[in-house]
Amino acid sequence: MTTTPSLGYGRKLAVLIDADNAQPGVVEELLAEVARYGTAHVKRAYGDWTGTHLKGWKDQLLSQSIQPVQQFSYTSGKNATDSAMLIDAMDLLYTGRFDGFCLVSSDSDFTRLASRIRESGLIVFGFGERKTPKPFVVACDKFVYIENLRSGAAPTETEPPAPISATALKGDTALVHLLRHAVEASSDDDGWVHLGAVGNIITKQRPDFDSRTYGYTKLSDLLAATTLFELDRRVPGDGKPAVIYARDIRHTR
Repeated sequence: MTTTPSLGYGRKLAVLIDADNAQPGVVEELLAEVARYGTAHVKRAYGDWTGTHLKGWKDQLLSQSIQPVQQFSYTSGKNATDSAMLIDAMDLLYTGRFDGFCLVSSDSDFTRLASRIRESGLIVFGFGERKTPKPFVVACDKFVYIENLRSGAAPTETEPPAPISATALKGDTALVHLLRHAVEASSDDDGWVHLGAVGNIITKQRPDFDSRTYGYTKLSDLLAATTLFELDRRVPGDGKPAVIYARDIRHTR
């Protein structure tokens, strides 16, 4: 598992895409990621569809059943798309029909929107490129970098990172501290903790944390790669799926 808030398969989500600020080539992977968090009951993409700069979106709009929302660029240099998306988001919020929003953009203009939605008790998932300003990233409950979704997409200029070595991982002081703190925070007397709890703690501290950033598909793979943690795969029985527990190797010394 990658670190995410608890997966909510029954969660009703509104997916709002700033087409002026997102690439159509990763839409399929993006929506597959959204499906991990809930069901997209609304899928809208905003932009000036009368121009030529969004022509690459047409196939994706049709194949993924995304509703295009037209917003004319009234003034050069001003982004009217942002305003349209903000207004729609608030209209959808006030209906009370949704459990959360997925905001797809690398634009910091949506920082306040993310905060406002969370103030209403709804969860916010952000999606954007690594250039996304930090204020928007931390305003979301969970933020996923588009680059981490490209592993299953067609080749692009930005490929997913190769797995980082154990030596380099252990040399990343901030990463090691984050992982160890998350394991320690909810461990039992023997030092063991359910991996899902570790992921939730990390996400609360770092909304943009993703094991894929380090070249590992799952959090368990990342923990194992550091060689700083002991992992235990346990089968509860009664046909229930196996669960993974982690423990800091220092606890055994």
